[in-house]
Amino acid sequence: MDSQKNENLLNLALDTPFMERERSLELNVGYDIEENTWEVIVKYHGNLQELEERGIVVEELIAGYAILTVPESAMESLAQTEQIEYVEKPKRLFFADITGNSAACFAPGSMLSQNLTGKGVLVAVIDSGISYWNEDFRHADGTTRIRFLWDQVLGQEFDEDQINAALATDSRQAAQQIVPSIDTTGHGTAVAGIAAGNGGRGGMVYAGMARESDLLIVRLGSPRADSFPRTTELMRALTYAVNKSVELQMPMAVNLSFGNTYGAHNGTSLVERFLDNISEIGRSVICVGSGNEGASGGHVGGSVKVTGRDINESTNIVNRVNGTVDSNTTRIELVVGVYETGLNVQLWKEYVDRYLVTLVSPSGESFQVDTDRSGKQIYRLQQTQILLYNGEPAPYMTGQEIYFDFLPGNGNRYLDQGVWTFQLSPLRTITGNYTFYLPSGTVRSANTRFVRPTPDVTLTIPSTAVKVITVGAYDPAYESYADFSGRGYLYQEQVNSRTSDTYVKPDLAAPGVGILAPNRDGGYSPVTGTSFATPFVTGAAAVLMQWGIVMGNDPYLYGEKVKAYLRKGAKGIRGEREYPNPRVGYGGLCLASSLPN
Repeated sequence: MDSQKNENLLNLALDTPFMERERSLELNVGYDIEENTWEVIVKYHGNLQELEERGIVVEELIAGYAILTVPESAMESLAQTEQIEYVEKPKRLFFADITGNSAACFAPGSMLSQNLTGKGVLVAVIDSGISYWNEDFRHADGTTRIRFLWDQVLGQEFDEDQINAALATDSRQAAQQIVPSIDTTGHGTAVAGIAAGNGGRGGMVYAGMARESDLLIVRLGSPRADSFPRTTELMRALTYAVNKSVELQMPMAVNLSFGNTYGAHNGTSLVERFLDNISEIGRSVICVGSGNEGASGGHVGGSVKVTGRDINESTNIVNRVNGTVDSNTTRIELVVGVYETGLNVQLWKEYVDRYLVTLVSPSGESFQVDTDRSGKQIYRLQQTQILLYNGEPAPYMTGQEIYFDFLPGNGNRYLDQGVWTFQLSPLRTITGNYTFYLPSGTVRSANTRFVRPTPDVTLTIPSTAVKVITVGAYDPAYESYADFSGRGYLYQEQVNSRTSDTYVKPDLAAPGVGILAPNRDGGYSPVTGTSFATPFVTGAAAVLMQWGIVMGNDPYLYGEKVKAYLRKGAKGIRGEREYPNPRVGYGGLCLASSLPN
């Protein structure tokens, strides 16, 4: 039932039996076994009432995007519906953490920080929730600074009156009877504190960037208590936040401190395009962390030899049989660690290029596939089963994905450990470019990694969306780039014989190592990761919007204009010689220099 309206991963999932999907890291994401339904993201036009009449639950978002809950028996007919343009599965999201304001040119007690506090601006934190009783998130009179708290896990929204009623009780347990929302990990509490905490008992010493801003909190849900949030929860949260910003008539800075590694990383997925569209609604700016995949060994990119013409395919086949590798062949080695229960590998290439892809197991067993042969294929090497899907271009991208899903075979619990080798033999190459991605380092063994990884283009999705502010991390103690921080890219083009930097990721970096932030118990703890660099920029954006919109200095200071101001004010970081670059973009956050004179 393959459809070109469906993304490759969805086509493979629909063509794979449930028991095999259950062993995969990705294929079953979005499937509800109790209801036998799929949750999917669609881009559509026109009216979707016809789908509702067919028993499909429709949740319209903005700009022609919707989330559908579809009976599995109706998935094939969904793709045949004229109003549906494209369909994707949800993906899991992983928080970008690893188990100071002065560095951002916004020192506590300075004249600048006394006059600009984020007042009149809404800071939206979409994360793991918040410890709302923490003094960092209260006014001087003890009432809450949180305007609304939507807990997706509970399926409830709490307004400031309900939160104040909870805070007026004599114990935290009593407060939980009124507003039972909690932050089980403390991640969201720390993020909110860096962006907008008022310092609580520690006063200005621990204050965040926008300490008098109002707060909008979304606790991301997940389908099961032991699973990760998905991109569908993110899209719901963003739609909610933008609608609240418009309802409250307040400018808004949104913080997203999570991401995933699935996709071409070029802004073409529905989630990336959704962020670009929603960034243009209201007076808002969205800040997204670049992730912590920079040193995780989960990416390899490069170019095979460009032939510009067809090569005799039989040459490559003979070489495979003889056990040798043609001089044009590129080898990519992947170490699979012990006790790895499942793994997937994405290979992205330009559709104009044609390869023979050979996968060789640690013992030397192999199979070979032509990238021109589209669709699902199943192989077994040693005791590992490989589901392979050869994709085609989509309406929104010219690239091609070859997706490998490694599953334990023959009743085993783990994959065959050792070095697996991908061989790319060119048959016809015009660009020759390729890139491989593994799942996030959060869900794979530390020993599972490429032998010779490429650190560039390791930023996570959705930080790859064009119109968000993408934030990397640096170590403020050494004033140097943090090697875990996801790296991006710098696309340049020639315009009238002049080089123009048109697409840079990340946009800038912020402190992300050893940051003291509020914890869920009311104290302060050190945190590390791009999760905690991002809220520095979110808070800085709120301060800029206070200066521009609330104070009347620039009523148009939102969206891409905030990004431009922050880029212009960025400071140099030790060890970086050229700007912008794929590690820190235009440099380190410096709010004082980002404000116009």
